[in-house]
Amino acid sequence: MDTVRTTTLRRMKAEARKIPVLTAYDAAFARLLSAAGVPVLLVGDSLGMVVQGRDSTLPVTLDDMAYHSAAVARGAGGAMVIADLPFGSYNDPRQGLASSVALMQAGAQMVKLEGGNEQVLAVIDALSAYGIPVCAHLGLLPQSVHKAGGYRVQGREAAQADQIRAAAQAVQQAGAEMLVLECVPSALAGDISATLSIPVIGIGAGPDCDGQVLVVYDMLGLTPGPLPRFCKDFMVGNGSLHAAVAAYVAAVSDGSFPAAEHGYA
Repeated sequence: MDTVRTTTLRRMKAEARKIPVLTAYDAAFARLLSAAGVPVLLVGDSLGMVVQGRDSTLPVTLDDMAYHSAAVARGAGGAMVIADLPFGSYNDPRQGLASSVALMQAGAQMVKLEGGNEQVLAVIDALSAYGIPVCAHLGLLPQSVHKAGGYRVQGREAAQADQIRAAAQAVQQAGAEMLVLECVPSALAGDISATLSIPVIGIGAGPDCDGQVLVVYDMLGLTPGPLPRFCKDFMVGNGSLHAAVAAYVAAVSDGSFPAAEHGYA
């Protein structure tokens, strides 16, 4: 695969080509996903739950993220590597810059952070001014799960939907290069994707985003217990990990995943 850059993702959006994204936490999976055609690998702080066995993403440290980002970068080939800024690592622009430099030096090409309030917008602005590409994250915010009262769909009420719309515009204006929308109504996500110039990647946000992201262990059926509604087990009907990932890439690319049943009203 040719090297994927922020300009590649903007061009894919402009050409209405969907962007498949999967999480990766080590070099072996990074090589597998890249070889199967995944253009963007997210080193998610979800590693706290799926790799470390914790109950949430909150205990994940910056050192954890740097370690896994470096491992993924070694196997990523031409795929873009995005790394989550973990909880408590971007409380102000100065701290956010120091944390982002650590992840970029480890091998990430973009950092992702959650929220769209004034504090987060100031961090995005500072990182953008410093030349660090930023992916924003709105809707369900796993790092704020206790304040939100659990993992639940965000933006069903009109006032909250308007807040998410406004925050999406604000993060773009602050300099974000991409946006992840998690667990919001499909219609809201489609509206935001259509109005922003930056790519919008959905997870539990319906079929009308510019791309989709899933936790790789979920889409391979490796996660114990029932899958989230927005997920699909791509190992079913496919005989290998490579075939399952290739099927995911094809399904996102042709728009057959996610289907209506994977989204929320």
